[in-house]
Amino acid sequence: MESSLVIDNRDETASDGSVFERRDPNSGAVVTRAAAASLEDVHRAVQSAAAAFPRWAKFAPGGRRDILLKASALLADRGTELQRIMTAETGASKPWSSFNVRLAAGMLREAASLTTQIKGEIIPTDKPGSFSFAVRRPAGVVLSIAPWNAPIILAVRAFATAIACGNAVILKASEISPGTQYLLAGIMRDAGLPPGVLNFITNAPAEAGRVVEALIAAPEVRRVNFTGSTKTGRIVAEIAARYLKPALLELGGKAPLLVLKDADIDDAVRAAAFGAYIHQGQVCMSTERIVIDEAIAEEFAAKLAAKAKTIVAGNPHVSDVPLGSLISADSAGRVGALVNDAVSKGAKLLAGGRIDGPVMDATLLDHVTPDMQIYSEESFGPVACIVRVRDTGQAIHVANDTEYGLSCGIFTRDVKLAMEIAERLNFGCCHINGPTVHDEPQVPLGGMKASGYGRFGGQPGVNEFTEVQWITIEDPKQHYPI
Repeated sequence: MESSLVIDNRDETASDGSVFERRDPNSGAVVTRAAAASLEDVHRAVQSAAAAFPRWAKFAPGGRRDILLKASALLADRGTELQRIMTAETGASKPWSSFNVRLAAGMLREAASLTTQIKGEIIPTDKPGSFSFAVRRPAGVVLSIAPWNAPIILAVRAFATAIACGNAVILKASEISPGTQYLLAGIMRDAGLPPGVLNFITNAPAEAGRVVEALIAAPEVRRVNFTGSTKTGRIVAEIAARYLKPALLELGGKAPLLVLKDADIDDAVRAAAFGAYIHQGQVCMSTERIVIDEAIAEEFAAKLAAKAKTIVAGNPHVSDVPLGSLISADSAGRVGALVNDAVSKGAKLLAGGRIDGPVMDATLLDHVTPDMQIYSEESFGPVACIVRVRDTGQAIHVANDTEYGLSCGIFTRDVKLAMEIAERLNFGCCHINGPTVHDEPQVPLGGMKASGYGRFGGQPGVNEFTEVQWITIEDPKQHYPI
């Protein structure tokens, strides 16, 4: 397919005619030829958004809601096309691409509901004859930088609430999923979004740094949000700080699933398998570490190994396999190197490990220890690591023994104990008797530590994309001391 820039609701080629190609990780065939924006194109997108912002900020909440609801319906209607391009660009399985469509449509509906929930407050004042209140108003132009691993969900999340709050948005697509995210820009245009409220930018991979810095540096851009790796997130945060732009960052993870000795092992196995292997482990909330009481570790490991062997990986174009391919053969090779390092240092390979180009089988390692790279490094692949502990205190220590802090889970029959443990776990999300991979449109999703800061979703999401202004109405004849 051909993917253009979208500026002022018009499909545009790059000013210098440049394009780049995205190839299918399985076949190597070209999937998308996308416009490669220049700095001149960046300037045009920013100016368009800045011009659109005042009108959109004054747009009636009900009107914004209607457009977002129509966009939700269009996204669902065009789900088949979105899934096809997403699978071709990223190697995603059909279940994962289908889930992207469903959740993203829900996110647009949730954003629609927020248009009338942008509220202020009355503030008591000591000043006689005065009235004091605070209002929330849209921040301005928002730069939204979307990733490839859930290209529909995470692109929609990047712009939906911002638009609901009355901001204009520049969506910078991932170089890996430009076609998928271009279709989303078209859906918003077709839903009736006025020109300039959502502009769409794609860039050649080699130009990402220059394009992102130019976008953040633009005086008209007042907010930045980014979902992606911690390495890239640090760069985005540094640039944003240099220009004093608030940034919302959801970054990498190394999610632990704590399985206490009283847990229902079968339930924990099912949750662990889902959390570790959905979308080939290429989810920031993926279950990378299973921290388990040694009293039940043998039974759990045997059952999870058996489960992993039933989770088939393959080319998503030729079968309805539960696991598709990784994003590239290089990515599979990197994950394989982590597995080999762990095995060389004493870990036991209980399942998987086979790699065929970008396809990697569901893999399970037992007896993982801190001296192995995979203990601390985010694999972003279909690998679960079992770390055995002697008691709950050590389980909490091991769970927190990571630079990341996005998601975690606890399996136990003692919910009171689980609540106490949750308070001691330094993660933005904690799921008791559920998998570490979980998202809903209305929840405040975000991380701690190297997993970023700020929250997408719900009222916290509104707070991220609005400014608070204090206003007073006073007695003009008030007394002044000088």
